[in-house]
Amino acid sequence: MDADKQTQRQRTVWQKAAARYDRAMAPLERGLLAGSREWIAERAHDRILEVAIGTGRSLEFYPPEVELTGVDLSPAMLRRARRGATELGLKPAFRVADVEQLPYDDASFDTVVCALGLCSIPRPDVAVREMARVLAPGGTLLLLDHIGSSWPPVYAAQWLLERVTILTSGEHLTRRQLPVVRAAGLDIVESQRLKAGTIERIRARKPAG
Repeated sequence: MDADKQTQRQRTVWQKAAARYDRAMAPLERGLLAGSREWIAERAHDRILEVAIGTGRSLEFYPPEVELTGVDLSPAMLRRARRGATELGLKPAFRVADVEQLPYDDASFDTVVCALGLCSIPRPDVAVREMARVLAPGGTLLLLDHIGSSWPPVYAAQWLLERVTILTSGEHLTRRQLPVVRAAGLDIVESQRLKAGTIERIRARKPAG
C-alpha cells in the first residue's frame, strides 16, 4: 500500500474511533500510562507543537504560559480536542494536518510532542524528520509510546497480536523509536522504559549548531 493510501486509511480509522477514544483510553491512562502525560508537560516549554494530538488528552497538564499548537489527521478527533480546550479555558491553535508533511516553516517551535502517535503513523521515520525540521536549534522533542517489550514472552505476544492490529487499524505494537530519533540527527537526553519495557518516554534535543 502506498503512503497516500496508508495515510487515508489511518484518517478513516481515527475518524471512526473518535467518539469512543476517550472512554477506551481511560483504563490505560490510569494504568500503563500513569504519570506519562505529566512527564511530558513538565519538560515542554515555550512554543509547543503537539502532533497527533487526538482528543487533547495532554491539554490539562501543560503550563498555562505556553504557546500551544495541536495538529491531527482526523477532524473528528480535533473537534473533541477543541471542546476539551474550551472547557479548560485554553486557546490552542488547532489544525488538521499530516505529521509526515507538517505545514510549518523550519525552526518554528521550541518543543514538539508526540504522544501515542508513532505506533500508527505509516512512516515514523518521515514523521520524526518532520518534527526535527520544525524544531528550533536547541529545541526539545518529547515522545511517548507503547513499544516492543524487553521481556521476550511479552514481546512474543505483542508480535502475534500486531499481525491482526496492523491489518485492521495500522497499529504497531513492537516498533522502537530510539533508532528513528537518532537517525533524524537528534541527541537523546533522556530515555525511560516502563511496564515490562512496553512504554517508552524519550526526550531528545536538536543540536544547537
